[in-house]
Parts: sequence; C-alpha cells; structure tokens
Amino acid sequence: MSDAQLSPRRLAARIGVAPKTVERWLADAELVPHARNRTDACQALKVDEQMIWPKAVQDRVKTGHDRELVQAYPYRSACPSTVWAGLIGEATEQIYLAGYTNYFLWLEQPAFVETLRRKIDTGCRVRFLLGDPDGEVTRQRESVEDVALSVSTRVRITLEHLARLAVVGSVEARFSSPADAVNHVSLSVFRFDQQALVTPHLARLVGHDSPLLHLRRQGDGGMFDRFAEHAEELWSRGVPVPT
Repeated sequence: MSDAQLSPRRLAARIGVAPKTVERWLADAELVPHARNRTDACQALKVDEQMIWPKAVQDRVKTGHDRELVQAYPYRSACPSTVWAGLIGEATEQIYLAGYTNYFLWLEQPAFVETLRRKIDTGCRVRFLLGDPDGEVTRQRESVEDVALSVSTRVRITLEHLARLAVVGSVEARFSSPADAVNHVSLSVFRFDQQALVTPHLARLVGHDSPLLHLRRQGDGGMFDRFAEHAEELWSRGVPVPT
C-alpha cells in the first residue's frame, strides 16, 4: 500500500468497500476477500494476486486426484489425432487398447501396424481387448446403433490388422467374456503407460460421438486407477482370440 501511496481509507474508496473492511483484511492474513474485491484491490495496488492472497490462488489450482484430469472432450472425435499419436509414441511399458472395436485407430493413425510392431520390438507390451463379433451383445449394439458399418464389421477389420501383427508373436488379443460384454461395450479404456483416454458410450451414439477424458495417473486410488482396474478385470476374464 505504501508503494501505491494509498491509505486503507483511500484504497477502500477506490474499490468501493468500507474502510473497516480493508482494516479487517490487514488485521487477518487468513481472511480472503470476494473475488471481485481482490481483483479491484490488486488493480489499485498494481500487484499480482499471488503476492497479497496466495491462498486464494492455491485454492484454484487442482490438487490430489483432481489433477489426474488432463483434458475433457465433449466428443471423442474432438480429441486431436496428434494426442493419440503422442501417447502411443511416448509409451514404453504398455499399450492397452480396450475399446470394443478399436476400429478408428487404424484409420486415424498412419502406419499403425508398423508403429505397434516397433513398440513390440522395443519391449512394450501391446494388448487389445475386443468385443466378440459373433456375441449377443454385439448383435444388440448393432441394432441400437443402426449404422451401415456394423459393430461386428468394425471388430473384424481390427482382427484383420492384428493378423498382420501376428508374425511378431508378441501382440496379445482377447475377446471380453460374454458376462462382461455389456460393461465393455459401454466403456472404452485406452491405456498408455501412466496415461489413459476413457470414453463412456452414451445411449445410441457411436464411439466418436461420445465424450472422452484424458487422464494422467497422480497417485493411488485415483480416477486413473479406477478405470485401469476396470479394464484389467475385463482382461482377466477375457477369452483368447482364435489364431
């Protein structure tokens, strides 16, 4: 205040509060004014809010498990393909693709087979969890979506691409069990080491029209772990894809 050459009374007049209000701010360092008053006070004093009320700034910063949400997209298709490419490219330990069809990846990621082959060659574990193209849940989902490119067709396209990876002998693929198929078709989890992209499928919408969450693991028991555990549980009961 001395640097700005303002007394408590003059500052109060400048920001439109009672002089006693400013005096309370000065007397109690833990007292945090309303956001509008903080903004007006900082403008009058020509200082950053962090200097006067650091707690208010800290409270706006995500902490703990809230920090795991990197980005949220209203549609999966709104997530840039470069985000997917970056996560795939940076993964060194595991890539686990637990979408029901995983079909879109072959379209959006150039030379995806070759990319996965390189990952496998460097020791990265690559897994695919798919829906059974002949399963009852697949047939039900096809009826719900009612689109030209059926669910079973999209799964079989992925299987064709996986056959091209079979020569390296290290790609793992399973169908979700019949008992788990409903849970699988309603939630896709794509894991890349300690990051994941998660899509909860809405009603009749196909995957690209459903929301997507980008998560980064920050600690035990957070959102990342919850979705990762769900995907691992489905994998544990999955049925090996016939070769």
